[in-house]
Amino acid sequence: MPRFMARSALSSDRFSSHFPMPSSSSQRLSDSRLYEAATSLRATSWRTFWTVTIPGARYGLISATFVVFNLVITDFGLPKVIGGQFNVLAVDIYKQVIGQQNFEMGAVVSVVLVVPAILAFAIDRLVQSKQVAQLSARSVPFTPKPNRRTDRIFLAYSSLVALFIVSLLAVCQFAALVKFWPYDLSLSLNNYQFDKMDGGGWGSYFNSIKMALLTAVIGTSVVFFGAYLVEKSNGFRTGRSLFQMFAMLPMAIPGMVLGLAYIFFFNSPSNPLHVIYGTMAILVICTVTHFYTVSHLTAVTALKQIDREFESVSASLKQPTLKLFARVTVPVCLPAILDISIYLFVNAMTTVSAVVFLYSPKTSLASIAVLNMDDAGDIAPAAAMGMMIFYTNAAARVLHLIASKGILKRTQAWRTR
Repeated sequence: MPRFMARSALSSDRFSSHFPMPSSSSQRLSDSRLYEAATSLRATSWRTFWTVTIPGARYGLISATFVVFNLVITDFGLPKVIGGQFNVLAVDIYKQVIGQQNFEMGAVVSVVLVVPAILAFAIDRLVQSKQVAQLSARSVPFTPKPNRRTDRIFLAYSSLVALFIVSLLAVCQFAALVKFWPYDLSLSLNNYQFDKMDGGGWGSYFNSIKMALLTAVIGTSVVFFGAYLVEKSNGFRTGRSLFQMFAMLPMAIPGMVLGLAYIFFFNSPSNPLHVIYGTMAILVICTVTHFYTVSHLTAVTALKQIDREFESVSASLKQPTLKLFARVTVPVCLPAILDISIYLFVNAMTTVSAVVFLYSPKTSLASIAVLNMDDAGDIAPAAAMGMMIFYTNAAARVLHLIASKGILKRTQAWRTR
């Protein structure tokens, strides 16, 4: 389904925040010099790969392995749609809560699912804590020399992967246009009449856009301000360390578990925040929380590039912190802010697991509509709604690139001087 394909296309955004720098070396040589040294010793390309490239990337490879493990074991959408009778924990939580209304058993299964996810996340953080960068200030990036034979081989490999991805989208778009899949393959636009199908109609699609926009705006503001407090404030060191730790937790919490926790917390009538239960607000809060970690790491990385001397100069000139934040910090970090906003928008459009327990008839979402239509046997309309999500995200990406190019040209000109 396109919803899941669109989400898989975003997996690189989540992976990128986990890939560490290369490991330490007894000699702080640059990549370029390491390869030159291997060449001067007449080492073969294969030996250079195993003695230079792999050791330098081993922490990144280990980290990527645990990230993939975490994403797969906590995934709900793909097993739900194409898993058939093959049970996984995330789907079992859904069956317990939605199918049998057994919230207690759903909570038990959630705890079981959290254990391997948190364990993998903890090992990943432990591995990353052992890394030490081997690149010094004199490092020269390695630039491989053109090799027609090798380049053609990897071009063919990349083209094959790209063809596979495009083929999936093409098949899904074709399924969205046929009258009755797979029996009547004549083309029609009837599958886009969502108001005649189960799942919430066109209202669910516009609800998704509304939630994605709110998540992008509110989430980006909250995430960047929180990262600023962690990275740039001086006092309350213990509190900042705790906040940093809590900011890492959402990456280890499966979306199903997060949604179930929100039910138990907000559904209680004695809770003053019960008023937001079943509203768009709880969907936005849950989505921001679900994707907080990657956004936070992106913001912190951008803020680390700004020298702390800016704060010292601002204080010596008796300028308010808010003025420094608005005139220096935000413009310098604008590329990261824009990346965070589009990341939150696209993920909000495609998320299922985090919100599947929290939506109401008035706040049904397009991703949930895909799930409900598939359950009802309306496979072609589900494909049509999935393609609408995909095209919306593609359009958002294009608009983001256009807007970024214009905005960054005005605010980042100093980088080219």
